[in-house]
Amino acid sequence: MLQTFLDNKPLYYDKIDYTRMPRVYGRIKKFIRVPKIIHLVGTNGKGTTGRFLASALYSLGFATGHYTSPHIVKFNERIWLNGEDVGDALLQEAHQKLLSLLDPQDAKALSYFEYTTLLALLLYQECDYVVLEAGLGGEYDATAVFENILTLVTPIDFDHEAFLGNDIASIATTKLNAVQKRAILAKQPHKEVLQIAQNIAKKKGADVAVYSSFLDDRDKTKIEKITKYHHLAHYLQENLMLSIAALKCLGLSYEAKDFQNAKLFGRLSQLGRNILVDVGHNTLAAKSIYETLKGNKYILVYNSYKDKNYREILHILQPIILHVEIIDVQEDRIEEETKLIQAMEDLHMRHKKFEGIQKDEKYLVFGSFSVVEAFLKVQSG
Repeated sequence: MLQTFLDNKPLYYDKIDYTRMPRVYGRIKKFIRVPKIIHLVGTNGKGTTGRFLASALYSLGFATGHYTSPHIVKFNERIWLNGEDVGDALLQEAHQKLLSLLDPQDAKALSYFEYTTLLALLLYQECDYVVLEAGLGGEYDATAVFENILTLVTPIDFDHEAFLGNDIASIATTKLNAVQKRAILAKQPHKEVLQIAQNIAKKKGADVAVYSSFLDDRDKTKIEKITKYHHLAHYLQENLMLSIAALKCLGLSYEAKDFQNAKLFGRLSQLGRNILVDVGHNTLAAKSIYETLKGNKYILVYNSYKDKNYREILHILQPIILHVEIIDVQEDRIEEETKLIQAMEDLHMRHKKFEGIQKDEKYLVFGSFSVVEAFLKVQSG
């Protein structure tokens, strides 16, 4: 079974062998048809940008896949195909086919993400377009081994510094080195990102543009309709505009109705009347949420990975937080509770253990996919 096979692979690694995926893919690529790939790199917004674009492409009549990660509740969420998450039977069939193509040692050696990336491509062989979201970085990411027609670059900010570097120039260079032929950049919080992109594009003979150069007044009217229909926060509008720029770059016409089924759960999603959930887990996500929700007050249901700047995240969110409720997350990457509590006390933030929802309070569930998953399990259990 696929799930048993994946459960034997660690989700995260202290060190990554960047030569493994190109080497293994090189051995089996002749057996895999690769559709037109649109590659997504960046720090935040890849998931929603990808879903906006994939949903529109599917609505326009193209067989379309969207590969995203991680999942919140079920693995199938990672592999979206023609309007829905792929089914268990198709997953199992693709798993058996992939095992038949791979050398047993390669199958064992591939990381969780590397294996599932190849699995997705097997499921996407009949697609016209595939929106492929990088997992970590860009240049050495498992998704970068495939030839693509376009790279979309969402906002780049600090994240995964242990792998990508401790300054924006290093992080941006690693991500932008994934550009192959053509790239469109979203609005960037750091001005040096555009210059780095232009320098890399010049070396590679690639084209690079900013998303706003593709949009006109007719797009603005459609964007307003889509925003109103989905009640999009400002940062989600930015992701929408990047996806529309991609359509126009590809020479495709669209209408607002093509985005009706485009919402991706977990991005300031409303659960009932009084609960907002967001899978963001870095300072850029925190800033976007603060800008969207400022003027309101919420109880923050929270936890954090050890490698996240949770002190700064809490400081950014503090003006909209009544108090913090720490939810238990059973993962090795989660920070020790004493350290998390110390950060809250240094910021003079009240805190307690999460014990459940009170119907007369407003809640913001934030911290990572794992936090939202843990919260949903408590709610359903």
